[in-house]
Amino acid sequence: MVQPLPEAAFRRTVELMNYTLFIANRYLRSKRRTGFISLITYLSAAGVGLGVAALVIVLSIMNGFEEEVRARIIGADAPLRVTTFSDRGAHDWRATAEQISKMDKVEAVTPYILEKGMIRNRRHTEGCVIRAVDVPTVEKVNSLQEMLVAGTLENLDLPDGAEGMPGIVLGRYLADVLYADIGDTVYLFTPTGMSSMFGQPRVGQYKVNGVFESGLAEFDQVFAIIGLREGQRLFSMGDKVTGLDVKTTTLEAAGEVKETINNEIGYPWYPRTWFEMRKTLFSWMQLEKWAMFIILSLIILVAAFNIVSTLVMVTMEKRKEIGILLAMGATRKEIARIFVWQGLVVGLIGTALGLAVGYALMWAQVTFEFFSLPSDVYMINVLPVKMHLLDFTAVGVVAIVLCLLAAVYPARRAAELDPVEAIRYE
Repeated sequence: MVQPLPEAAFRRTVELMNYTLFIANRYLRSKRRTGFISLITYLSAAGVGLGVAALVIVLSIMNGFEEEVRARIIGADAPLRVTTFSDRGAHDWRATAEQISKMDKVEAVTPYILEKGMIRNRRHTEGCVIRAVDVPTVEKVNSLQEMLVAGTLENLDLPDGAEGMPGIVLGRYLADVLYADIGDTVYLFTPTGMSSMFGQPRVGQYKVNGVFESGLAEFDQVFAIIGLREGQRLFSMGDKVTGLDVKTTTLEAAGEVKETINNEIGYPWYPRTWFEMRKTLFSWMQLEKWAMFIILSLIILVAAFNIVSTLVMVTMEKRKEIGILLAMGATRKEIARIFVWQGLVVGLIGTALGLAVGYALMWAQVTFEFFSLPSDVYMINVLPVKMHLLDFTAVGVVAIVLCLLAAVYPARRAAELDPVEAIRYE
């Protein structure tokens, strides 16, 4: 059992802290014989502030880009994708979709078919990924409707008995290389049904109803979207689908829904979260963020070395005062604490200044969008920013710890002074 600190000891501790902090403050604010040490002190605090500001600015911008990429990927796909272990699809997808839609933290479910093929417009032919979607439900799961830059999603599946060609929606860059425009007729070729090398591929004829742009090359360069029933006909799948896209209430909830699906449904359904589907990309972005954190922390480390040199020079200048304090009964721990307080005060001032400047600049960018980007290169027109409280806290803690560590050596040097030698010639 931990014994409570006696009142007298507690008062003594507070008095020591007040006394050492008072002297440290006097040393920082006093007018020394040379103004050079004061200048170094100010530069040390400014260096800490510059490093802290640079670090929070870079982390906020990287957070903004990560969130932008994540939003675009999930907007084109889904937070959670449920497929079968084999690539043959599943007949019982309707019952499974109904069961998943009733789970906690699930907002919507939509079926899809995903296959590879070829697309041709007049003399231009390209490889593509054919995605068949259920138009009434796909709009509830992803942002395909919002990604349309021209045309519409209507008539991807023609009503029963209707005449005419079903529609197709192309990615922007796929439409460019095919020289396809709204209203053009294109042909899809798929090897489905080819039982031998002499077999004929299945062919579908479609009218270009729209063009979409997600901002991600892996979608815009290769995706061709058709209706679900048309996809089942083209790929001879009957009533089967490749899988189900699931929208969860939050991105973090995708992991919980995945576990629920594994426990309640299980084989042959195999759920994967948005992170698992793009694990390499998002892991690389996290690694890059940590690397930038470590590299930019070196700026704060350089400022911490300035604190070391400043406190060493203060120790040399205050030899007489330190000797007098020791002669009057001050302990060596108290002398060391004075210089630790100095380093901490410089670190706190620099850290607070850096966090304030970083926050002000990022708030100004979010509010007024000063820095713009060419949208045809970066898929966005302004520099994205996302400030996280955890990043600001981590940067502040690291900066203060480095400043404290920088003050340890000068504090030990000051505590080891011999009071007789320090005041002998004074």
